[in-house]
Amino acid sequence: MPSKPLLLLTDPANFEVTYTINPWMEPNAWAENPVGHRAAARRSFRSFAATLIAAGARLEIMPGVAGLPDMAFPANAAIVLDRLALLGRFCHPERRGEEQHFQEHFRVLMERGFILDEVAQIPPNCFQEGAGDCIWDAARGRFWAGYGQRSTRQAAAEVSAYFGRETTALELVSPRFYHLDVCFCPLSGGEIIYYPPAFSAASLATIRDAVAPEDLIEATDEDAARFNVNAINIDDRLVMASASPDLVARLAERGYRVSQVDLLPFLMSGGGAYCMALRLNNCSAEASALRRAAE
Repeated sequence: MPSKPLLLLTDPANFEVTYTINPWMEPNAWAENPVGHRAAARRSFRSFAATLIAAGARLEIMPGVAGLPDMAFPANAAIVLDRLALLGRFCHPERRGEEQHFQEHFRVLMERGFILDEVAQIPPNCFQEGAGDCIWDAARGRFWAGYGQRSTRQAAAEVSAYFGRETTALELVSPRFYHLDVCFCPLSGGEIIYYPPAFSAASLATIRDAVAPEDLIEATDEDAARFNVNAINIDDRLVMASASPDLVARLAERGYRVSQVDLLPFLMSGGGAYCMALRLNNCSAEASALRRAAE
């Protein structure tokens, strides 16, 4: 029986929207009522955490740091697979201060021994923004890596070399879809939710060559704007920001149950459900088989 997902979240006590590094960020709107928005963020986070637990996840919650509000989005901190973690490097100066704090927390996780065996960092010759731009597709046993907005093209090769896994690079062509996780979501049944306008023509061809047409679920403009592609999939459950009835119905037809959470305070910073959690126990089929044989 597969182990429950173990998700890293960051306490939002220091979350705020005070700068703009993507088109979704609204520092002026935040400044109109910072106390109210901060309280709403805490409520939203509690609801999010409870929804994840109800969906079958275990949670590891780390503290945030004052002055580093985007630590609320730990998906950008690292890529994790088979007890190996590859820490990212941030493109924007506003987020680079996060690296040392995530590095320290991952060191603690490794010292615990039961979560990680090794922690490394992407080489300094490229930017790579964690699982937000490099998503493990368990159904196909491969990574999909976004580049062109935050992460660099070379990062895909570095990921492949570190994990020994096929890594398919996908070019993102719109600043509105600055990470792969806001426009691309592999599901447990082999389907992929994606938003075609976010990709170059060549990358769309790559996706459509690798994924059967019946397994591609095309997100609408509304789905993308609601950050519904930025979802967490746990077996037949999908946790996402408030969604349209049409998307919920389309996913239900394929056997998925959608749990919606009001994530509006975090959407003001350009982040949704997937951004807010990093899975620490992603496991390949081969590693899962070895573990079962050892039990």
